[in-house]
Amino acid sequence: MTIRVVAALGILGFAAGCSSDDEAPYLEQPVEELYNGATDELLQSNFEEAARLYDEVERQHPYSVWASKAQLMAAYAFYQDNKYDDAINTLDRFIQLHPGNKDIAYAYYLKAISYYEQISDVARDQKTTRQALEALDEVVRRFPETKYARDAELKIDLARDHLAGKHMEIGRYYLNRGEYLAAINRFRTVVEDYQTTTHVPEALHRLVESYVSIGVVTEAQATASVLGYNFPGSDWYIDSYALLTGEDLRPVESEGSWISRVWNSVI
Repeated sequence: MTIRVVAALGILGFAAGCSSDDEAPYLEQPVEELYNGATDELLQSNFEEAARLYDEVERQHPYSVWASKAQLMAAYAFYQDNKYDDAINTLDRFIQLHPGNKDIAYAYYLKAISYYEQISDVARDQKTTRQALEALDEVVRRFPETKYARDAELKIDLARDHLAGKHMEIGRYYLNRGEYLAAINRFRTVVEDYQTTTHVPEALHRLVESYVSIGVVTEAQATASVLGYNFPGSDWYIDSYALLTGEDLRPVESEGSWISRVWNSVI
């Protein structure tokens, strides 16, 4: 009997199992029968049973060449079943036991995706977002020339945008409560640490609002200048200009280039 193989996520990455808490009667079976049975269950979207059978491959035939493949495939089955913690634990074990495996890049990538798909909305704690960002960074760092790295780079941008959004939410909360210094710290974090995200124009405008509220005129003008230079057509600059006009102020002229250079020169 031949061993059948499936591609995970359209990528040639064979896989393997993880331990299961379910108690099942021990029945020794040929490795090809177990592996093919697990693959059949996976193809039928019976992910829990697929993971269990892949685990049996490793448990009953730990020295078989199919043991490591089954371990990785079990992680994929857990991932497909939205059991991300089980997938991550299995992948961590695979990475530790098989650092030189030909599918190691895929293992790191699947681990990163297992974190990434758990990213919650900005109203909740962002621990998982930070874990996803770290795991995605590791994929890019370790395997820069792979298709996994290219996809990870795209997801890094989205994860960073998500973290910036969390800082903006907290900053707006402080601003609405009149806690201006705390708000300023959050908005500056977005401008300084998340310059490529979509939240920067609003962060600059909120800084203008905060500085005007505490009467720090020079900083308000300088920040509006940075906003106007980098985002001259944005609604946020129009709002900042209107705010400063209402306070009998005008944005100061700036010779800066991009945010980091302008910011450092005028703030």
